[in-house]
Amino acid sequence: MSTNMKTQTRPSGGLGDLFKKEDYWAVWLGLGIVVVALLLWTSGNTFIKSISVNFPGNWTDFSKIAAFLSANLMNLFLLWLVFTVIFTVAIKTLGHKVGEFIFGFTIIFIASIVIYILGASKFSNHYNLEAPLWALVIGMIIANLFKLPEWFNTSLRTEFYVKTGIVLLGATLPFTMIVQAGPAAFLQATVIAVSTYLTIYFVGTRVLKLDHRFAATLAAGGSICGVSASIAIGSAVKSEKQHVSVAISLVVVWAIVMVIGLPFVIKAFGIPDGPGGAWIGTSEFADAAGMAAAAAISEQAIRTFTLMKVVGRDMWIGIWCFIMALISVTKWEKDESGAKPQAGEIWYRFPKFVIGFFIASILLTIIVATSSPHAAASVTADVINPIKVLRSWTFIFTFLCIGLTTRFRDLTSVGWKPFAAFTAGVCVNVPLGFIFSTIILGGFWQLVK
Repeated sequence: MSTNMKTQTRPSGGLGDLFKKEDYWAVWLGLGIVVVALLLWTSGNTFIKSISVNFPGNWTDFSKIAAFLSANLMNLFLLWLVFTVIFTVAIKTLGHKVGEFIFGFTIIFIASIVIYILGASKFSNHYNLEAPLWALVIGMIIANLFKLPEWFNTSLRTEFYVKTGIVLLGATLPFTMIVQAGPAAFLQATVIAVSTYLTIYFVGTRVLKLDHRFAATLAAGGSICGVSASIAIGSAVKSEKQHVSVAISLVVVWAIVMVIGLPFVIKAFGIPDGPGGAWIGTSEFADAAGMAAAAAISEQAIRTFTLMKVVGRDMWIGIWCFIMALISVTKWEKDESGAKPQAGEIWYRFPKFVIGFFIASILLTIIVATSSPHAAASVTADVINPIKVLRSWTFIFTFLCIGLTTRFRDLTSVGWKPFAAFTAGVCVNVPLGFIFSTIILGGFWQLVK
């Protein structure tokens, strides 16, 4: 029998949350890297640039990669050391076992080197097989052929890696672009998220007779921001733990389908990169998988995906949690005792890494805008470009972890009714996202560079 989630939703516990929540640590680490990179740049130090190892693309002769590895071995070691130290500080504070994390992360880092090299090959470039996609596929093969040890789970911090990467991504996107895209992204996200949510909820409750809380949790995962939304809404409406797990499983199933299917369709039909990235941002169900899909297209697709997903959809999670908590208390729990949700619930559930994303963008935009042309070019070359490379590493960690935690046997056990309800949302989300991204707002997204 599944255990009901009895913990009532509540506002933030105060300053203690600043160091006890993964969201906040993603902000501290992401912004910390940005600030350190800027400080080193002002002093003329090139440390960040030297450890931002980016393997040469389109290679055919492995001897060239071997020579590159030999020349950059120390830089790779320093890169591993920097990531290990900053992640370990967070892992320790969050209450996980440090020894297990360091050992597991070292394995992930070494595997990521292999994947990075594979993704840079001419073969991969020809077939648009970016490193993130290789990471996902290789991770899934390993997870489904071998039983991974329990201790390894400590290092499989999918959400943590992707949130840190998204904060770093903010440093590479001018804030002026975010301001310009914000209204369009929010409008598109609002129409599609609400339509998808209501579809899944209606089909789940009225057609398939699922529990209200279960349907609400499924709808959140399919319309807002995947795993995070499933967990947050599940807690807000006091859904059963098993129901939250099912919602997460379905998010993973469809995220994998989309990470392979959307880039294929976009390229096959010649959809421009900007609208294509926005479509992925609208229709993909998880930040990490969506980033993998966008990365398989281009840097422009990554930008429009991020604007659509982070600025448009992820902003909804706090507001939606409050609304659903209010409905749960006033409609579904009329005969049960419990405190009513407070306005602070919006802040408590709001994804904090989104704030880090904005701060990083504002900081770099101000510095570039107030610098001389020569200094601005130097910031781009010695700060922004290295941060792009570090961001790429965090995304490879993310996609590898997604693959390593995806077991097909678990995904086939969710039952047909939840799957049918979630799929009904997909049938609304994907075509509606296509219409908005390529027709209604296609010209706008194409101008985002």
